[in-house]
Amino acid sequence: MSELSIKIRIADRDYPMRVAPQEEERLRLAGRLLGERIKEFREQYGIQDKQDLLAMIALSTMADGLKVSKEKDGTDAALTERLARLDELLSGVVLG
Repeated sequence: MSELSIKIRIADRDYPMRVAPQEEERLRLAGRLLGERIKEFREQYGIQDKQDLLAMIALSTMADGLKVSKEKDGTDAALTERLARLDELLSGVVLG
């Protein structure tokens, strides 16, 4: 499958990329969302320096990712426990 040449604009700078066609929409959306976050951080914190804005967004995004990962791990553990109990109940019904 051939790759597409696209440009994603981040903090007033174009970044040329070669991407698989199925990745184009996701990357363009990510670029738009990043632009929105830059605007939010600029307005919320009064930061004008683009490198500072990108660093703050990177930190915030990483912290959000860690939170989601921790929540997912907790959900996975609870689901595993429930499935084990359900398996025990079903085993008792089938064998009993």
